[in-house]
Amino acid sequence: MPSPRPTEEPAENQKPHPAGAPPEASPGGPAARPANASGPRVIDDPLITTFGRLLEASSRLEQRLGADMQAGTGLPHVWFEVLIRLARSDGGRLTMGALATDIALTTGGVTRLIDRMRASGYVERRPDPADRRVAYAVVTDSGRDILDRAAAAHARNLREVFAGFDEAALKSLDGLLDRLREAASHTP
Repeated sequence: MPSPRPTEEPAENQKPHPAGAPPEASPGGPAARPANASGPRVIDDPLITTFGRLLEASSRLEQRLGADMQAGTGLPHVWFEVLIRLARSDGGRLTMGALATDIALTTGGVTRLIDRMRASGYVERRPDPADRRVAYAVVTDSGRDILDRAAAAHARNLREVFAGFDEAALKSLDGLLDRLREAASHTP
């Protein structure tokens, strides 16, 4: 194994960096450029870093808020996301395909999730009367009750998380997320 160049610190002396953020590097050092290239490394592209930070923030929020929701109501966060989408939809129902798209699961994954939620009494599966190949997930009264309890606790927890954001910052964040969601919806 080659020894580090004099401008590099040994690995055991290097500080870790946040996921998605490039390590700080001296000009011309290995973190700034690949060994056989004169430009910056593609892994240090600012958009890769931005996306990594978005994923990291999402993961941390999911861990924190999901754990709080489950501890407070017994409802897993992904179940909350299904229930809130159903409750906000026309007729309190969505197809399995629409749910799969909204919560980033396969249709098979959504089917298994809905089966578990159905066993708990929070949703029902109903066939489309016009097309028996289509099945809807439909929120039940019991599902609406647990959703109301979970939403109240979730809103309190979100207020804590976003306490340092003023109204203008939250409006800006909402606008940026809307634009990102729209851009991500366009398939190449």
